[in-house]
Amino acid sequence: MALESLSSVKGAHKKKKLLGRGPGSGHGKTSTRGHKGQRSRSGRDFYLGFEGGQSPLIRRIPKRGFHHKPARQYQLVNLKGLSNFSEGSLIDSNVLAENRLIKNSKGLIKILAEGRLTHALTVRAHKFSKGAIEKIQKAGGKIEIIE
Repeated sequence: MALESLSSVKGAHKKKKLLGRGPGSGHGKTSTRGHKGQRSRSGRDFYLGFEGGQSPLIRRIPKRGFHHKPARQYQLVNLKGLSNFSEGSLIDSNVLAENRLIKNSKGLIKILAEGRLTHALTVRAHKFSKGAIEKIQKAGGKIEIIE
């Protein structure tokens, strides 16, 4: 068995249809386009859903409902993740991204109250849960909301 002994399966390679090559080719005269009409002309170009000039279905059916803005996607960080930082340190999006608590430093961040915080920290985030605010302030820390 060698590469040169391999052959294609019958029907794997199809010849290109040559158009307008005379009556003997089977694709002569009208070149498979039929007689007259918009589809027989050169340069024809119409969009998906075109119905020959009739008002398209998408314009005939009634429009209902509304489109709402997508909900903001926050990256969630629990207080148990913040308890590893040293006392008095400033925790912002860059610090959280370096320590792999969030994936994207440019995204929105929300701090949640799961876990315990024993020392004071300054935490900067876009949103805080009520429980997280209480626990951070009880430990002597500060919260800074990013606008």
